[in-house]
Amino acid sequence: MDLLILSQNEVQELLDLDELLHALAEGFMALSEGKVLAPSRNQLSIPDAGFLLGMPAWQPGSNITVKLVSVFHGNQQLGLPGHQALMCVFDPATGTPLAVMDGTYITAARTAASAALSARLLAREDARVLTIIGAGVQGQSHLKMFPRVRNFDEIRVASLYLTDAQRLAATNSKARAFESYQEAVRGADVVCLCTTSGSPVIGLDWLSPGTHVTSVGYSPPGGELPREVINHGRLVVETRRAFEPPPTGCGELEGLDPAIGTELGEILSGKHPGRQSDLEITVYKSMGHAMEDLVAANLVYRRARQQGVGLVGGL
Repeated sequence: MDLLILSQNEVQELLDLDELLHALAEGFMALSEGKVLAPSRNQLSIPDAGFLLGMPAWQPGSNITVKLVSVFHGNQQLGLPGHQALMCVFDPATGTPLAVMDGTYITAARTAASAALSARLLAREDARVLTIIGAGVQGQSHLKMFPRVRNFDEIRVASLYLTDAQRLAATNSKARAFESYQEAVRGADVVCLCTTSGSPVIGLDWLSPGTHVTSVGYSPPGGELPREVINHGRLVVETRRAFEPPPTGCGELEGLDPAIGTELGEILSGKHPGRQSDLEITVYKSMGHAMEDLVAANLVYRRARQQGVGLVGGL
């Protein structure tokens, strides 16, 4: 059988970010309507090293996808990404393997795009100051994606190491690096948490009324998002399965009542309202759902076939 193989550079060229935002909006509505099949992700843990997650998904009208993603936070000391992934695509009628593609870029892009979609829905219309905490792969992706949903006048970047924040800020003329997380957060309209921290990195008292907060870090059993921010704000999730224990859900949400969370798809479909006042703090906590990989990988696969991109080999 013929198998399409796509490199990271090819995936990056094929994945249109504005098209991804639109497709994710459709995907989140389908997810909330029960039209996406995605079993709980499983986890293989390697002691003192990291873990590997398996994430299959399918919905009518699309190919089946399975993502294998490794999370090894110590890789940063080796000059390697903390998250690395492969995406596999299968025919839904026969189960025939169709493609294997880089999933590292897809993971970064779809995660930032989903967070940006939450900002499009929930950030105040007059939001002009964006703060990004974390200057790694997700910080880089957020800096590319968030200006697509709001016209920010000022972008603040802070990270564990100032040199990393300076390096990222240098890629955008509106961005500048901050030494202190607190200084970067105070007065911001949108605050993006993109760290690998297993403990909270911001305080509730740092946030101005009306701030929109996004958190995409995954570092169980803890996490970067403080419980006090979750309790005080209006919480939005991809799916209420985010409240299940890891590896399915988020460490920060474990033990909370799923009823406190509103799904993105419910806001997109009009089932639940978005922001309800200019003073409301809104919070988006990402678990990283396989639907997002499904949407992104199918966009890449279709465009690759249309354009004749990639290496075709036999199995």
